[in-house]
Amino acid sequence: MGLGFGMMAAFCWERDAMRCRVKICGITSVADAQMAAAAGVDAIGLVFYPPSKRNVEIAQAAAICRSVPPFVTTVGLFLDAEADFVRAVLAAAPLDVLQFHGSESPEYCRQFPRPYLKAVGMKGLVEYGGFHAYADRYADAQGFLVDSHAPGAAGGTGETFDWTQVPQDYAKPIILAGGLTPENVADAIRASRVYAVDVSSGVESAPGVKDAAKVTAFMRAAASS
Repeated sequence: MGLGFGMMAAFCWERDAMRCRVKICGITSVADAQMAAAAGVDAIGLVFYPPSKRNVEIAQAAAICRSVPPFVTTVGLFLDAEADFVRAVLAAAPLDVLQFHGSESPEYCRQFPRPYLKAVGMKGLVEYGGFHAYADRYADAQGFLVDSHAPGAAGGTGETFDWTQVPQDYAKPIILAGGLTPENVADAIRASRVYAVDVSSGVESAPGVKDAAKVTAFMRAAASS
């Protein structure tokens, strides 16, 4: 199993003292997984959500996971999936971390034998009492991914939001997603001071097809922040 994201809760986190981690989500092929790993990513994301253009079948995901070298974390993204489906994925594909994007309850998220991340849609959070109140419900989450969508809605919109809204005082790692590209990621990291960034469409030549030049440019820009 990879360790990049999977072990992040075990460290005392000081954002200014370490580089920003990078996860490339929506990987759909062994070739793209290996290309991303060679570019130096910390984690890859596999989408298990049939309406998505980046959805992967279980056998496909298993092959991708087997192709990933040591110290690259594999993350499985789910949105309000049946628990039995998540278990079926885990039985076949050696995922390191689960990432939940829907309206999953804390009890649902913690039932699986993997650490998990909870996505937090930044649009309309006031209805939940703000970020802290929403995140505090998921006390055993390893970290939180913030995106531009509404809480419980599907992410992957490719839209940015005001990066200064990202909480600076939360005790767990924050991962920034939403509309990131090689051109804006350095500014996003400087504005948000997050633990990690998560990109999908911003490094693609087509939905689900990663572009090696864009991935390399994204990694360089993230490292420069």
